[in-house]
Amino acid sequence: MTPTRWAARPLTFTRLKRTSFTHSCVYLALLLSAFAAGKPEPLTFILGMTHGLMWIFMSTACIVAARLRIVSLRVAVAVAVLGGIAPFFGSYEFLRQERGRVSRSGDPPR
Repeated sequence: MTPTRWAARPLTFTRLKRTSFTHSCVYLALLLSAFAAGKPEPLTFILGMTHGLMWIFMSTACIVAARLRIVSLRVAVAVAVLGGIAPFFGSYEFLRQERGRVSRSGDPPR
């Protein structure tokens, strides 16, 4: 096993998809807290920092996963480029790719 493959073993389609959905939930909570009445500063700071760090992690992980052909280039671009604005694009692309994999093979992705 090459060093690159060994280092990327934790990268699976399912783990990336779940992390993407978690990122979308964090972002939704950020939006809700930012538009809430009152002064939600500590909460928006924590959620904003979490969103930013998750976006950096997801961008890096999806670019590596695209190079290893775990996810499509379209998913990687949706996460890395559009994910900083709204991670819902990445979550949608994960669902779209999963549906395509299931319809072609009949088996859900790993």
